[in-house]
Amino acid sequence: MSRALPKYNKRRVAAVGGAAAVVLSGAVIAGSALAGEPGGGTKARPLAAPSTIICPDVASRLPAVPASARAEVDRNLTLLTTQIREANNRLATSTGQGGPNFVQNAILGPLKDKRASTIDRIAIAIGRTTTKPQGLNALAACTLGGGTATTPQGTDTTNGTGTDATRGTITCPDVASRLPAVPASARAEVDRNLTLLTTQIREANNRLATTSGQGGPNFVQNAILGPLKDKRASTIDRIAIAIGRTSTKPQGLNTLAACTLVK
Repeated sequence: MSRALPKYNKRRVAAVGGAAAVVLSGAVIAGSALAGEPGGGTKARPLAAPSTIICPDVASRLPAVPASARAEVDRNLTLLTTQIREANNRLATSTGQGGPNFVQNAILGPLKDKRASTIDRIAIAIGRTTTKPQGLNALAACTLGGGTATTPQGTDTTNGTGTDATRGTITCPDVASRLPAVPASARAEVDRNLTLLTTQIREANNRLATTSGQGGPNFVQNAILGPLKDKRASTIDRIAIAIGRTSTKPQGLNTLAACTLVK
């Protein structure tokens, strides 16, 4: 009896080992199929090119804002930034959902409605103590562009209200819509610098309007657009640094610093 036991144990071990090998082989085959390896039931799919929602910049199209309306206007400009960020977040998290019109119907359409209401509140706030700006509703609609696009915002050919018609309007690429998800720890600093970008554009357009006829042919570039680019570059860099403290630092934002003059 004692001599038979080792043979029995060997047969038992062999059987268990064989069963384990079969189970392990099955797991490997299943794993290969799920991973899209040759012979599997599915194939790996290439990732779609990243996209981003591009919106016209509203701040650069405003006239001089009365002091009595400044707080309400700034609050709604910040809300426009939040709306773009939320729409881009939904765009990123809903990949593959819905039919061919999903983005238009579920994201761009509702975003346009929200922006229209917010822009109208800005115009009403200004209009309480000065001439209500007209035509801002044309800035409500946004478009879907490539993730690496650097399309300037608000570059339509109409003159910005309150600027010199012979010079036009300074328009700048929108930074908020190009940001990744912002960590909560960086939100206050990022929002503060986004507001500063808005202020910089407004101040540049105000200077454009109040210096009509000054300087030579390069006055606008040297005295307004050049300094504005430097200010924006520093502000955008602070935004990237703030995000990079607790997450991946966004790259390529410096391409959004330069602005253009649209007549």
